[in-house]
Amino acid sequence: MKINSIDTGFFKLDGGAMFGIVPKRLWQRLQPPDANNLCTWAMRCLLIQTDGHRNILIDTGIGDKQDDTFRRHFEPHGAQSLHTSLAAKGLRPEDITDVLLTHLHFDHVGGAVRYDTQGRLVPTFPNATYWSHETHWRWAMAPNAREQASFLTENFVPLQEAGVLRFVATENSITKWLSGIYIQLMYGHTEAMMLPIIKTANKTVVYCADVIPSVHHIAMPYVMSYDVRPLLTLEEKASILQAALAEQHILVFEHDPQVACATVRQDERGRIVADHIFHTLEEALS
Repeated sequence: MKINSIDTGFFKLDGGAMFGIVPKRLWQRLQPPDANNLCTWAMRCLLIQTDGHRNILIDTGIGDKQDDTFRRHFEPHGAQSLHTSLAAKGLRPEDITDVLLTHLHFDHVGGAVRYDTQGRLVPTFPNATYWSHETHWRWAMAPNAREQASFLTENFVPLQEAGVLRFVATENSITKWLSGIYIQLMYGHTEAMMLPIIKTANKTVVYCADVIPSVHHIAMPYVMSYDVRPLLTLEEKASILQAALAEQHILVFEHDPQVACATVRQDERGRIVADHIFHTLEEALS
């Protein structure tokens, strides 16, 4: 099994929303905002290549099909994109066999669908099976007012219409999905978000998605205002960090603009903090 991070560029979100109750005077030292209080965040996806010739993509970034109003609001930018990063690994869209969507917020699923030459919305990866979770799918199809702006149906309904959508069969326990790949459901950020856990011969990689979006969010009070159940996020984060501490898991941060992943340790006050930080996943796995 081969695991690589796939950089799909950056976008901007309000710093206060990303850091929740933490005062700006604290978080701005970690992630300096611009004049509009916006911070830059990555959209780091994951590529898993198995010995069985499967090319599995986890999340797809924001995509490039949204209109100018959307782009002005979130300011997607950066030299790298989903396609250029895959091409750097020698892969075409046709080579992707599976796309696992942790959840259906636009910054995680936007790249799953594209416009074809006739202006139709079609799957970006024509030979891939797309994987979601049925409970989360129902949640996204009838969103609450808090999350409605994050669930853009043009990003995922075309997958169902194209007949390429499947649901991962897992409930509340950690469940094996494919060889070496396990799924755990999270309910703090949104309903039934999938947390991928990848086990190699000697290391375990946890793709934290929006439970721990950056290295700064390892600290327990750092919980996003976007979370629908922030107290549950605290419990879920604590569980992930305790397991990472005990077993030296590599935690991959989907949104950290600089730190791709890290291991953790316990400091002299008993807090779990970042230990070794890595700017690339490849460095951590070497």
